[in-house]
Parts: sequence; structure tokens; C-alpha cells
Amino acid sequence: MGIAQRISTIFKAKTSKALDRAEDPRETLDYSYQRQLDLLQKVRRGLSDVATSRKRVELQAQQLRESGEKLEDQARQALSHKREDLAREAVARRTTILTQLTELKAQHDQLKAEEEKLSEASRRLQAKVDAFRIKKETIKATYTAAEAQTKISEAVTGISEEMGDVGMAMQRAQDRTEQMQARAGALDEMISSGALEDLSAPSDPIQAQLDSYNRTTGVELELERLKQEIGYKQAPAIESKSAGENGK
Repeated sequence: MGIAQRISTIFKAKTSKALDRAEDPRETLDYSYQRQLDLLQKVRRGLSDVATSRKRVELQAQQLRESGEKLEDQARQALSHKREDLAREAVARRTTILTQLTELKAQHDQLKAEEEKLSEASRRLQAKVDAFRIKKETIKATYTAAEAQTKISEAVTGISEEMGDVGMAMQRAQDRTEQMQARAGALDEMISSGALEDLSAPSDPIQAQLDSYNRTTGVELELERLKQEIGYKQAPAIESKSAGENGK
């Protein structure tokens, strides 16, 4: 395969893929349905034209028949008045009319046959168009449902580019949160073990002792207040009771 042929093949393949992405089957079906409606309309117009021509021939034939009857009456009248020459002329004209009627009948029969043929074609085409319309709408509905299901699946599974970006952002946020939690835990352990000085604690040891004493004193005072409120009395020690009994 030559280079030019390979390039042509690649170009056709890429073009085909691009067309597949751009083509909406629903639009194609609607376009095909419209083309069939246009064809059906043309057949109906043709049927109408043929029917109009047939009707015109029928009117012409009716006029000729009336003219023929009139000429026949004129021929009889001419003969009754001994005018054979006029009667002959009337008969000749009537003969011409009869010839025209024969030709019109042949034309009428041809138009009638054409009209029946177009009428049958119109019925068959109408049935096909109706069947195509039903199938078209069914396919469009199925395609629309499949398209919606695909979009939902892409959103749920994160196949779409937007969902992929969101997933990556969430993963980065989770990783950063875990790193911060690990760092905070490590700092707490180092402060507890004394490996890292707690800057929030007092740097003066004496002050630290005073603070601890104040906290202890405060607890004892609060406990004493509660005892007084409830009338709490401490039970005598067991050793003191035993000593008193021995003295007796």
C-alpha cells in the first residue's frame, strides 16, 4: 500500500468517526420520513392531475355527444323538408363527431387505467409511510432512552471528564486531610514525650508550680463548699474506734 493510499484510508477512517459522532439517528430518521412524505405528495399530485384530465375528457365527450344528437335531429329535419344536401352535411359532421368520440374514449380509458394505477400506488405508499412513521418513533424513543441511560451511567461511574476531574479533586483533598491529621498526631506525640517543647506551657518552673497549686486549692475549696451544702460528715476511722474499745 502506497503512502498516498494509506493517508487516504486514515483520512476516511477519521472522517467516518467524526461523522458518527456528529450524526444523530433521530434527525436522519426524520429526514427520511420527510422525503417519503414528499414522494407521497408528488404521487398524489400526479393522481390529481390524471383525474382532472380524465374529467376534462369526459366533459368533451359529453359535449360531442350532445352535438352529435343535435346534428342527427337536424338531418331528420332536413330530410323532412326534402333537403337531402343539408341532411348529408349534418350526417357527415355527426360522423366526424363519432370518430372524435371514439378517440376520446380510448384516451379516457387510458387515463382511467393510469388513475387506478396511481391510486393503488398512493395507497401502498401511504401504508409504507405510516409503517415507517411508527417504526421511526419507536427507534427514536429507544435511542433517546439509551442516550439518557448512557449519560446517567457516565455520571454514576465517573466516566465523563467532569466526573473524573471531581473524583481527582476529592482524592487530592482526602490525601491532604490525611497528611494534616498524621502531622497533627505526630506533633501531639512529640509534645507528650517531651521531645518537642510546648510553647503554650509556662516557661517558668516556679510559675508552673504556682499554677498547679492554685488549681489544686480551687478544687479543694469547691469540694468543701459542696460538703457543707449537703451536710456531709466524714465517717470515723476504724483504727480510732478500735483504740477506744481497748481503753475501756
